[in-house]
Amino acid sequence: MGGPNIAAVIDDGQWFAHRYDPQHDAVHFVRMSRQVHQDATFLTDEYLPAGLDKVIIARQQAINAMSATRPPHYIFHSAFCCSTMLARAFDIPGVSIGLKEPPIFNDLVGWRHRGGGPPTHVAKVLDNLTSLLARPLTAGERAIVKPSNLANGLARGILAMQKDSKAVLVYAPLSIYLRSVAKKEMTGRLWARDLLIKLLREDLVHLGFEPGDYLGQTDLQVAAVGWLAQQALFARLIAEFGNTRVCTLDSESLLARPAETIEALATHYEIGLSEPQINAIVTGDAFAKHSKSNVDFGLKDRALEYDEAAAQHGDEIAKVTLWAEAVADAATVPMILPAALLLG
Repeated sequence: MGGPNIAAVIDDGQWFAHRYDPQHDAVHFVRMSRQVHQDATFLTDEYLPAGLDKVIIARQQAINAMSATRPPHYIFHSAFCCSTMLARAFDIPGVSIGLKEPPIFNDLVGWRHRGGGPPTHVAKVLDNLTSLLARPLTAGERAIVKPSNLANGLARGILAMQKDSKAVLVYAPLSIYLRSVAKKEMTGRLWARDLLIKLLREDLVHLGFEPGDYLGQTDLQVAAVGWLAQQALFARLIAEFGNTRVCTLDSESLLARPAETIEALATHYEIGLSEPQINAIVTGDAFAKHSKSNVDFGLKDRALEYDEAAAQHGDEIAKVTLWAEAVADAATVPMILPAALLLG
């Protein structure tokens, strides 16, 4: 049998650029309908149904077969901040498609951590892969890409290369972030330590600590270090690219003012949404169901979860928050980011 019809695959946005194999410089495509996109919590293998059609195409062949397309816009985030909710909100047929944590970014990060190639080659691959992700699911749609926060180290390169891309930087206030880590018990605490390891590999932690200091910190102190490192990165992105390309949004403002958020972000992304479309989004599943489990989950349910975490871990969270504020002050890291999407 012959190989895939490369032009037909690249012209069809349902062929999703799923994984990157640096050893063979090839892209793995998976055929996914809009329904598959909607049903998947994330676009990682563990959340996708079995039996999807797959093809492998050399990266350069895929790029050669591409027509011109608009670069994607981005949702960069520091975790536990309703960013998945936001990506789901921008699944608007005919307007935009929200891509929830495409693993191709994690493949690139892993490749860089293993040595990768010359920086210019890595940058070229990154630009190519994001272009492949930007292919519209249906004609006229704009891709809104939400990478995993493990890929935040790629954000500067993406924005530098893709001059027409805009981004929102989403974060939770530190006390909320720490509650999210704590309520997940050991799983959350291990996740926080794994995140710090990856941030250190990306050279994104500049808070005045020596490498051995992290061994003497509690799990929630480590989580706070990861949060501060990401805040510092976001502040640098704002300073470099300006608030016309990069804006910020905290989770509590999003939840308190959903319609204003969607309207403002659509304007930022230069996506035209009518008032009925905005109302449909904020009354739809993105805001009414849990972004991970897809069960009914409203603001009261979220508040109850966080109140329970505060009751169990409140003393530790309060002490770590005070400690982190002192670290932030010494390292000149903003606890509240500038360039807010919502005013007032």
